Amino acid sequence: MYGVTQEQLDKIDELIVSDLIGVGVHSVIVVDVAGNVIAEHDNGTTNIEVHAFAALAAGNFAAVDAMAQLVGEQEFSLHFHKGEDESIHFSKINDDILLITVFGNDVSLGFLRLKTAEVIDKIKEMWQTTEY
Repeated sequence: MYGVTQEQLDKIDELIVSDLIGVGVHSVIVVDVAGNVIAEHDNGTTNIEVHAFAALAAGNFAAVDAMAQLVGEQEFSLHFHKGEDESIHFSKINDDILLITVFGNDVSLGFLRLKTAEVIDKIKEMWQTTEY
């Protein structure tokens, strides 16, 4: 289970906007593993039905984790789907929360992974003193 204060939500929002949307990511959604939206931002040009997307993304993550166990892995902590124009990158913040980014060809996967890891580290640091 998790609990997030309004102050923490505000900080997460700031991180998403400055560190991800600000570098060219089209959309960022933070969801729990049940598909409930915790935070979401976009660059103003996307047309994603966020709640449906979040539910499908959580289901996708659960399915891929089940496949990981079938091949002897504990989990796959990040997932990536490449499209012709848009791609989706999934990362775990912790066991209960996922960070999902949607981005175009103008953002390299390596750069996105770096920026996403930095945001996740900042969120974890913020939550370090609170147990969820």
